[in-house]
Amino acid sequence: MESFSVDWLALREPADHAARNADPAAALTAALATRLVGRPATRAVDLAAGTGSNVRYLMPRVPHIQHWTLVDHDPALLAHAWRLLLPIGAAAGRSFDVRRGDLAALDTVSFDACALVTASALLDLVSERWLRALASRCRAADSDALFALTYDGRITCHPVDVDDARVGGLVNQHQRGEKGFGPALGPDATRVAEACFRAEGYDVHVATSDWLLRPEEHQLQRALVEGWASAARELVPADAATIDGWRARRLAHVDARRSHLRVGHCDLAAWASRP
Repeated sequence: MESFSVDWLALREPADHAARNADPAAALTAALATRLVGRPATRAVDLAAGTGSNVRYLMPRVPHIQHWTLVDHDPALLAHAWRLLLPIGAAAGRSFDVRRGDLAALDTVSFDACALVTASALLDLVSERWLRALASRCRAADSDALFALTYDGRITCHPVDVDDARVGGLVNQHQRGEKGFGPALGPDATRVAEACFRAEGYDVHVATSDWLLRPEEHQLQRALVEGWASAARELVPADAATIDGWRARRLAHVDARRSHLRVGHCDLAAWASRP
């Protein structure tokens, strides 16, 4: 499984939170409110939790969850999440714990007494086989699900460059490579996730949650352009000169504070149909 740095996760967190679509979370919260009446305590599991950004976003917005379990393979990220969540959890009257786990072996993650399974920026990294197993595990545990910020393949740059489409196509091809869970779904992840959960008897709500990056968000834009160029060069080393030219022109726009980027994402909520 890929690991991400604390610096990268901190850089993207404001854009992540600004992009979140309120509709799937609201639909899920309404479903939870109906089925959790009278339960003394409820638990959620956050997969690939990183530094806890998803939990920090959801904790005040999903009031029916009293305890959050954060699962990640990187102990350094979990330690950072613990430090950031301590004051937030105390202020909200919520408890949490962190657990190290290899999500590629999904059956090692406990969903016992779990009302909600959630993740952010994860589904585009996993395979269809993994997603089918996740939907089945959620159904067996009678858990609802909320997955945010799944990349959907749309990249729009302004000002437009002649090589934007070429590089964007290579980025999407790279997204479908092995990321530790089998062949990654990349831009197809939301469509496949919706099909997997509907096959398990879930109602599903999908909405867009695009990053809309303005010129002042130049640090995140620079990191994205560098990452996209690196992915494209990795796939077609023979086109390195073209890709490097694109990179230089895009970074010039970023540095001149005239660059706008839209990066397409989707949020998905799924709740089990019940009598």
